[in-house]
Amino acid sequence: MSARFSKETATNECITVVSGLPRSGTSMMMKMLSAGNMPLLIDEIRRPDEDNPKGYFEFERVKDLKDDNSWLEMARGRAVKIVSPLLFYLNLGTHYRYKILFMLRNINEIIVSQNKMAYRLKPGEDDIEDNVLMQNYSLHLREIQEWEKQKENIDVMYLNYTDVIKTPRAAAQRICSFLDLSLNRKEMSAVIDDSLYRQRVEKPEDDYVAVVSEENKDNDIIAERLKHLGYL
Repeated sequence: MSARFSKETATNECITVVSGLPRSGTSMMMKMLSAGNMPLLIDEIRRPDEDNPKGYFEFERVKDLKDDNSWLEMARGRAVKIVSPLLFYLNLGTHYRYKILFMLRNINEIIVSQNKMAYRLKPGEDDIEDNVLMQNYSLHLREIQEWEKQKENIDVMYLNYTDVIKTPRAAAQRICSFLDLSLNRKEMSAVIDDSLYRQRVEKPEDDYVAVVSEENKDNDIIAERLKHLGYL
């Protein structure tokens, strides 16, 4: 299926990227942008399912970003979802400028949600231990923060998943200000569905990991999990 451009309304020359770890609220954010009349770059190859009943809002060619970023030109003035491990492969030539809406969520909740999804997709095939994922995800997020600070043509706004659900109107206002676009904030906030916040973990993230150091880093672990979940 070819790329589909959602309804054209608010545009600029920036590429808006919705990013984060899988199960951090990236699909929810894409739905908010769509409701606000932000054009999207999607293809609908990945259909809604039990894990994302309101849709994934993905573009299949994103998976090959490491080897092919020629499609980025189509994303000008639109929003596209790119999982965070692939951000390092963006074309950072001076003719591109990116605004990244980066979703943050309690990593314990992310892992619980990923585990449920992984079991539904391929029962018994994913045996990565939770503490290993926690350590690698924590290191990965640190890397992202250091990486984006060094890039002149990238602006990032970090959004907490729980905060967006609790205060959608305030989140919509922040997003519009960051993107410098007159999106429909009322419609953006209206799409938030608290009932889909299904994996709630009360304990803080650092209860799961004794030590997070560079020695624990293993990018293959993250890649293995993302492939299992269908993001690579």
